Amino acid sequence: MPDYLDDLRLAHVLADAADAATMDRFKALDLKVETKPDMTPVSEADKAAEELIRGQLQRARPRDSVLGEEYGTEGTGPRRWVIDPIDGTKNYIRGVPVWATLISLTEAGEGGYHPVVGLVSAPALGRRWWAAKGHGAFTGRNLTAASRLHVSGVGKLSDASFAYSSLSGWEEQGRLDGFLDLTRQVWRTRAYGDFWPYMMVAEGSIDICAEPELSLWDMAATAIVVTEAGGAFTGLDGRPGPHSGNAAASNGLLHDELLAYLNPRH
Repeated sequence: MPDYLDDLRLAHVLADAADAATMDRFKALDLKVETKPDMTPVSEADKAAEELIRGQLQRARPRDSVLGEEYGTEGTGPRRWVIDPIDGTKNYIRGVPVWATLISLTEAGEGGYHPVVGLVSAPALGRRWWAAKGHGAFTGRNLTAASRLHVSGVGKLSDASFAYSSLSGWEEQGRLDGFLDLTRQVWRTRAYGDFWPYMMVAEGSIDICAEPELSLWDMAATAIVVTEAGGAFTGLDGRPGPHSGNAAASNGLLHDELLAYLNPRH
């Protein structure tokens, strides 16, 4: 089995470059922000970071394809890098430090492409998390200054901390009643949003999290970090991995209960 460690090292190099570019424009008074056709914002920093990563990948891995949020898919082949240059753009443009660059390497397999490397870098928080298939998940400043991640051992919903992003998406999908029922069963709820809850599941500081609507680039990196930390990452339909257009992540012990609450009951 390939060990993917060279690819993981490259992901750190890519993230270092992206972090420098995004931090340089964070809280800039002259930051340019546009609205995309789906009415979500995109900043010049999103575009610049993705261009930077694509340029470095073109030099370091010219045979690999790339899928990015801002510029779509380029190239073909069994290996595909998946990039979200700034996950949490709305936070970024408002000066909230909860945003990250997400970098994942995926490989073609049964049922589509599957993450084999994932890195989440949140420079304004001073945090970075990463994983490679079969090697576990870690957090730290770099590869040599890192500690291993492991999900929590909480086995009862009444003891669990649950994180989410917002309420509106659950309501639009007819899942709000189950969502609210779940919030009444758990010990604690917090709306941290974006990449952060998944990383907190991986490091065991919360136990369950979910979002009703996501894109592949939102999930590819976070999925492998959660699973390599010993957790479960599926769609709300229970399908493993980042392929369902939404996500549920947990320490594994609470996963079936999490899904049961979040799927409409007839």
